[in-house]
Amino acid sequence: VQLQASGGGLVQAGGSLRLSCAASGSIVYINNMGWYRQAPEKQRELVALISNSMTTNYADAAKGRFTISRDNSKNTVYLQMNSLKPEDTAVYFCMASLTTAWNKPSNTYWGQGTQVTVSS
Repeated sequence: VQLQASGGGLVQAGGSLRLSCAASGSIVYINNMGWYRQAPEKQRELVALISNSMTTNYADAAKGRFTISRDNSKNTVYLQMNSLKPEDTAVYFCMASLTTAWNKPSNTYWGQGTQVTVSS
């Protein structure tokens, strides 16, 4: 199983970016998908999660500015980030909790991370 993230980059404060993350491989079912981020010298933190039934959960820092969505037919999760701030600068990691066979428990897989830099 692989998670391939894309869409990061450099943007000015107030700008927008859209991150994408596609899961591929021997996948039977994906439960939660989401995004975490890690700034320099800080711990990785939750940004947003979305369940298979499209229930969403956001960190306080993301509420009102970020929108998470997913396309189950493509095993892909998105993060639309608007009104970006310099404090949003971090490496963003996608994750998926999924099963590779019906008789196996789910495991969490991580993407490689994509850099988001917001200049002031």
